[in-house]
Amino acid sequence: MAADDELTGLRGRRDFLSLLGRQVVHASENRASVALVVVDIDGFAEINGVHGYALGDRLLAHLARQLQSVLRPQDYAARIGDNRFALIFSNVLNAGHVELAVQKLFRLLDTPVEAGAARLHVPVTLGVALCPRHATHSEFLLRRAEAALMRARRLGARHAFAPDTGADLDISDQWDLEMQLGTAIERGEMLLAYQPKVSASTLQPVGAEALMRWNSGTRGAISPDVFIPVAERIGHIKKLTVWALNTSLRHASQWTVPCGRPSVSVNIPGVLATQPDLPELVEDALRLWGDGVQLVLEITEGSLMDAAVAFPILQRVRAMGVQISIDDFGTGYSCLSYFRNIPADELKIDRSFVTGLLTDPAYADIIRFVVDLAHRFGLSVAAEGVEDEATSDRLRELGCDVLQGFLFGRPVPNAEVQAWLTAQQPVFVARG
Repeated sequence: MAADDELTGLRGRRDFLSLLGRQVVHASENRASVALVVVDIDGFAEINGVHGYALGDRLLAHLARQLQSVLRPQDYAARIGDNRFALIFSNVLNAGHVELAVQKLFRLLDTPVEAGAARLHVPVTLGVALCPRHATHSEFLLRRAEAALMRARRLGARHAFAPDTGADLDISDQWDLEMQLGTAIERGEMLLAYQPKVSASTLQPVGAEALMRWNSGTRGAISPDVFIPVAERIGHIKKLTVWALNTSLRHASQWTVPCGRPSVSVNIPGVLATQPDLPELVEDALRLWGDGVQLVLEITEGSLMDAAVAFPILQRVRAMGVQISIDDFGTGYSCLSYFRNIPADELKIDRSFVTGLLTDPAYADIIRFVVDLAHRFGLSVAAEGVEDEATSDRLRELGCDVLQGFLFGRPVPNAEVQAWLTAQQPVFVARG
């Protein structure tokens, strides 16, 4: 892969992201670790303002040379922003291995750059994250490294590692999890739980959202926050999504609601939401199980970042009668410019706005704005995380169309959803 940054001779951001994704996959296939180090020059704008852009360029080139000096043949360096760089260390033994490389870089940067009478050191801050210790997906790994960089700045440190969390798995656990996940469907361990959705105007049920669950025979219940990123990293997420589409449609075909067709919502991971074969996957599932069911695909705002790719694919899906819901609206990449042509039917307000609705007037203003904007463009608005009647009443006043949350029902197996829909009474509320 040729370098595409003329000033530094390093790879650019696009090549870096592609390379990082391949390195993460390679690490999983070979039971190895990958370290990502994000490097940022402190106060670079001020340096340019005081000393001129020519010296700024010399600092960038000098830093690039020092970054290359700490690399082994199997490692990589890239310029991923104006004054931001990244290092990928393949097959690292542990965090101490990366620490040695970081300290070597600091020693190299102790040599100042000279330009006439000026002698400047390159002031940098670093953030480090390891796969699979801190993240098992390339996008999340980059986020963790950048968050570690910001943490180092807050602490006044020169570098910081991403903190471990309770959900992180050690390498041996990660490999074992991958092996089990690969055949979880065949062993009957994958399940769907359904959380009811009600019409805000009538409080009658309209359907439910399908939520993927994994009940491992050896580990017990495993959180989607753990197994979904693993499935994405090992290329298993498409298989799980196709299973969820077919299973949820099959279940929903047996439901009855007070009026109209029952709807079932299925979450589509970002890595699949803009894949060219998504319409074919949906069409195949509808052909088998779609009679009498309104399918809703929930995708995140981040999936719409590249509108030129995303919009045509989602338009093909909508042409089949499938509705598109923009999930967690307000927390991602909201851009008013895409509303005129957005191929969607619903905006789903993130639960963080709903939770604070009764205590922070600003949240009510945000929700009112979203509802008004959505309705002007022919979109409905759903609110999740509704846990009490006061919040439900306020959301109805603000004009929300669909409500979802513990007030109306917790995620439960399909058999219980059918019983509730048939009885048309909120039996879940009594269960707490």
